[in-house]
Amino acid sequence: MEDYKKEFIDFMVECGVLKFGSFTLKSGRQSPFFMNAGAYVTGSQLKRLGEFYAKAIHDNFGDEIDAFFGPAYKGIPLAVVTAVAYSELFGKEIKYCADRKEAKDHGADKGGLLGYQLKDGDRVVIIEDVTTSGKSIEETYPKIKAQETVPGGIEIVGEIVSLNRMEKAPDSDKAALEVISEKYGFPARAIVSMKDVIDALHTNGDRKIITDEIKAEIDKYNAEYGGK
Repeated sequence: MEDYKKEFIDFMVECGVLKFGSFTLKSGRQSPFFMNAGAYVTGSQLKRLGEFYAKAIHDNFGDEIDAFFGPAYKGIPLAVVTAVAYSELFGKEIKYCADRKEAKDHGADKGGLLGYQLKDGDRVVIIEDVTTSGKSIEETYPKIKAQETVPGGIEIVGEIVSLNRMEKAPDSDKAALEVISEKYGFPARAIVSMKDVIDALHTNGDRKIITDEIKAEIDKYNAEYGGK
């Protein structure tokens, strides 16, 4: 495992973003772990978060990128801090763009997008916090493609999330990120997966955070909901 991935796992735990216990998800599932990117609240935390995203994007997609797209709401600060970090770490200026929940109908920046206005020829990476079912991309993808004036005018290079929960998507036995890749034709990646988390905090860790009891609950959860 790359050093930054282990550091990111420790970072999520330290910030209270990744927790273990019993949590009811939006889907109604009872999960033994939960990730809340809204818990990154300080300047230093957001700076480091952007650096982790930037490193993962660089590793997975390279530098031929024009814009980071952050779906509202949590994706907006993620796109911003990643653009800042990418400039500092790799010397490449990449613009940020986000969608509005409701289009603005006045002013010089009216429309459905916030920040950079996407155009034909742009290569875009979508940045999100976590993907459980893959439903959010169903809203994001058409908003990006709606900015084209010709079919294929905007290329989505890929999607990056913090954590791959490795759960199966609705109506599929495959993990959500894999389903996204197959359906939309671009790679969907994560900074770390739950397998990485377990390896770091249990298999090769001190088992203080993921105890044997919590590991058993995760295994039970994965047996029912894990992607094949």
